[in-house]
Amino acid sequence: PFLLEAPKPNLPEQAMLQTKVLEINLVTYPNVADAILANNMFTHYDRPRVAQLCEKAGLYMRALQHYTELSDIKRVIINTHAIEPQALVEFFGTLSPDWALSCLKEMLSVNVQQNLQLVVQIAKEYTEQIGSKGIIELLESFKTYEGLYFYLGSYLAFSEDPDVHFKYIEAATKTGQVKEVERVTRESNFFDPEKTKQFLMEAKLQDARPLINVCDRFDLIRDLALYLYNNNMLKYIEAYVQKVNPSKAPEIVGALLDVECDEEFISNLILSVRSLLPVEPLVAECEKRNKMKLLTTFLDHLVSEGSTDAHVHNALGKIIIDSNNNPEHFLTTNPHYDSEVVGKYCEKRDPNLACVAYKRGQCDDALIGCTNKNSMFKLQARYVVERMDLDLWAKVLDPESEHRRQLIDQVVSTALPESKNPEQVSVSVKAFMTADLPNELIELLEKIVLQNSAFSGNPNLQNLLILTAIKADGSRVMDYINRLDHFDGPAVGEIAVGSELFEEAYFIYKKFDLHVPAIKVLLENIQSIERAHEYATKVEEKECWSELAKSQLAGGNVKDAIASYIRADDESNRDAVIAEAKKSDSYEDLVKYLKMVRSKVKEASVDTELAYSYAKIGQIGQLEEFIVSTPGVNLQSVGDRCFDEGIFEASKIIFTSLSNWGRLASTLVKLEQYQAAVEAARKANSSKTWKEVCFACVDKEEYRLAQLCGLSIIVNADDLEDVSEFYQGRGKFEELISLMEAGLGLERSHMGIFTELGILYAKYKLDKLMEHLKLFSNKINIPRLIRVCEEQMHWKALSFLYVQYDEYDNAATVMMNHSPEAWEHIAFKDVAVKVSNA
Repeated sequence: PFLLEAPKPNLPEQAMLQTKVLEINLVTYPNVADAILANNMFTHYDRPRVAQLCEKAGLYMRALQHYTELSDIKRVIINTHAIEPQALVEFFGTLSPDWALSCLKEMLSVNVQQNLQLVVQIAKEYTEQIGSKGIIELLESFKTYEGLYFYLGSYLAFSEDPDVHFKYIEAATKTGQVKEVERVTRESNFFDPEKTKQFLMEAKLQDARPLINVCDRFDLIRDLALYLYNNNMLKYIEAYVQKVNPSKAPEIVGALLDVECDEEFISNLILSVRSLLPVEPLVAECEKRNKMKLLTTFLDHLVSEGSTDAHVHNALGKIIIDSNNNPEHFLTTNPHYDSEVVGKYCEKRDPNLACVAYKRGQCDDALIGCTNKNSMFKLQARYVVERMDLDLWAKVLDPESEHRRQLIDQVVSTALPESKNPEQVSVSVKAFMTADLPNELIELLEKIVLQNSAFSGNPNLQNLLILTAIKADGSRVMDYINRLDHFDGPAVGEIAVGSELFEEAYFIYKKFDLHVPAIKVLLENIQSIERAHEYATKVEEKECWSELAKSQLAGGNVKDAIASYIRADDESNRDAVIAEAKKSDSYEDLVKYLKMVRSKVKEASVDTELAYSYAKIGQIGQLEEFIVSTPGVNLQSVGDRCFDEGIFEASKIIFTSLSNWGRLASTLVKLEQYQAAVEAARKANSSKTWKEVCFACVDKEEYRLAQLCGLSIIVNADDLEDVSEFYQGRGKFEELISLMEAGLGLERSHMGIFTELGILYAKYKLDKLMEHLKLFSNKINIPRLIRVCEEQMHWKALSFLYVQYDEYDNAATVMMNHSPEAWEHIAFKDVAVKVSNA
């Protein structure tokens, strides 16, 4: 008791005492020592010494807890029979990864069978610390698949390492855990399929399900089929196809066919899954191996069950084609097969059958390719014509196509002439036009239109033939015009004109009795007035005469133009006709034309022009009659024009009719009928007219008549000077003086007359001046006469005028300065008295 109580304070200086206590107990009472150590009563004792004593006493767990050297631990740890497993497991938690691995290896080295379970338990517990790789390598080094199986079984769920999963499958296989192998191959996504497949094949398990799982999941079907067949595991093949994955049956069948498996087995296998099978890949597998016939029963079953799957019918068609069992009937009547697939299958066997299939499915590119390849251009031409597809036409008529010419030849020679469908012909023609093949189109249309065919009388095709020839070969157009009767004359003729085929256009219009367009071509394009005249005479249509008249008028041939307008009974272009007739002075023809116009329209302008035309051609009598009978004529305009152009007789009649006395007076002057002119002037009573007549009479020395006119003028002070200047300008002084003297006695005489007469006396008749001044000094304009007398140096008259004007200074000055002429003694005395500047 003392020895146990003394070291209890557990102080460092008690280390020896603690060691001694443990030594005694380990030698004599190991259980007591174990209890002391378990209670951790002492901590300062000599641990290596105690470890050795524990080992000798059989307390291996305590020894392990006290040893610090790996060699000591390895030596002790192999005593697993005497160590409590859980304590040992916990102990491994205190070791480093390397030491732990080393100890595990030591345990397996001593006794694999005894220690394997414990090692696996420790490995599971400390996988993260130790590392799975090291553990696996350890277990593999001892080839303990059981250990691997148990260890990896716990670790597998947490690992994505393909190697770990494979090793687990391997270990499970080696240990006979087939169900586990089946499960993992079915559920795991991380093993290497190829490696696993190879391993399982080599393992040759009686249960093929794990291998089936791998091959099915990773599409290794061919290898699976070959393995199962070679190992006589046919029931697994049936099970796989029927229950696991029927969709992989085609690959199974292909593989079995490659190894020459019994065809009856294969056929039964196929029939066992029937509708679950994917037909297309199955057919492909059999077709590759030339074993299509094997599928006959299977396909017949599907068809009898009402299958409309194209793949089923494709396969059936291929079998029928290979067996030559009336394939054409199948290809034309079966609605379900894929034309392109079956057609391609036929190509190498029978191109004609291929074309039947392609035609049924409208496989344009395939059919064109097949017919090109096999030079079947007649068939191709018929197909393209019947197809009526412009896009297809564009492909076959592509300039880059090396087969274009052959196709065109067959279309022209066979396909279209055979056709009875107008739509087919229309589309074909349009395609040739779109492809810009005018010469070929002509060739085609000639075949259809000119030869006896169903479309010979087709207007559209006849139009097209002519139009194409217009565009491509104008030399053929006239022949077509003569041979064809149903084309659209107006439209084709217009296009011919636009293409400068004028003769052809003329004959088209002529053929269709389109007289106006025909004559227009002659006039505007061919420019032959003569031919146009002949044509108008022949057809005798008013519209033709009108067109001819327009051209004649435009060419300056007014006479003929008017004649044509009259024959056309056409007044619509009257303004132009009148203008051209005036320009060319063709008034006789214009009279005829205007008479026709008056019969159709009632217009003052027409009547006016007719009146003028009568005047121009001198038909005065008709003019008078026309004026009387036609109230709407603008006679003033006509009269003025006649006067301006010197047609005075006509003017006289017109102005008389209008009572335009002024213009009549002017006209009579021009006619030198002065007496009548004076009478007209009197009626006009216009200063202007009086002056005109007066001056004319003066010029013609009709002084009496001139004076009659002049008296009516000079009473107007404003006009007096004009008359005086006119007379003086022509030296008619006496006549002027006579006129003025006559004017003195007029009721309307005025200062201007008296003054002007005084001026005339001063200039031309001095002897009458003083008398005139003395008589009329109160009626004259004295300042004006003063200037004139001063200019003429009539001093006596000047001094008299100054006296009359009360300018006595000027009068006295004149008398004194010009005394020889102006002096009068008595008069001077009277003036002298009155001067203001003495």
